[in-house]
Amino acid sequence: MTVNCPSGHPSTSTDYCDVCGLPIPAGTPAGSADPAASAAPAAAAPDTSATPAASGAAPAGQLCPNCSDAASADALFCESCGYDFTTGTMPRPASSLDLSSGPAPATPPATPSAPAALAEWVVERWVDPDWYAVQQSDDPCPSPGLPTVIPLTEKSLLIGRPSRSRGISPEIDCGDDTGVSRRQAQLTTDGQRWWVEDLQSSNGTYVASAAGPLPETPIVPGQRQELNPDDRVYVGAWTRLVVRKATPEEQAGQA
Repeated sequence: MTVNCPSGHPSTSTDYCDVCGLPIPAGTPAGSADPAASAAPAAAAPDTSATPAASGAAPAGQLCPNCSDAASADALFCESCGYDFTTGTMPRPASSLDLSSGPAPATPPATPSAPAALAEWVVERWVDPDWYAVQQSDDPCPSPGLPTVIPLTEKSLLIGRPSRSRGISPEIDCGDDTGVSRRQAQLTTDGQRWWVEDLQSSNGTYVASAAGPLPETPIVPGQRQELNPDDRVYVGAWTRLVVRKATPEEQAGQA
């Protein structure tokens, strides 16, 4: 038993047409099972393969095989991605040299970094031949001269000698004085006062007034000792350290 779909095709299936796939309304009367009897309505059915212009029907749609967007049957290119329906050419990838894709986004300007705070304090590192004379060191003493001035930019600074293998980088580097331990002492401040603390160094850390004699007794390791304005810190074989306020000229040199 066959039925005719809305387009006139004979179909043995009663739900969808075997020829064109159109749904068959329920209750559609059965057609003749004789192929000759069904040939007439089949021949009378409109030719769905005819071009839209010949049949006068509205053009059927098509899907772009590249982006799957719908397009009209007579479209030459996909409006979404540019796929060529006539040649099957895929759209050209966007290039940074393609001016049609618009200008490249401008690189945002770098945010200027905040200026570093000027150090209000410095430490002078001197070679003291008088200190060297009482240490009985086997190393030759460097020639005395002007001190090395180190800005104190942190509230806690390490006095010592650098060691790459141990990851030690002291802010107050006494590396040419081998009598100074890698981690000799710690300088700390509250912004107005300064303290020094010995870190279990090999040769001790000494503090004395500039007007008095050289110190003979090291400070107690692990205990902070406050520095007076005229105090001097002695470490190693010849190093003398003086903590003082930075001059305006020294602060201008840091800018």
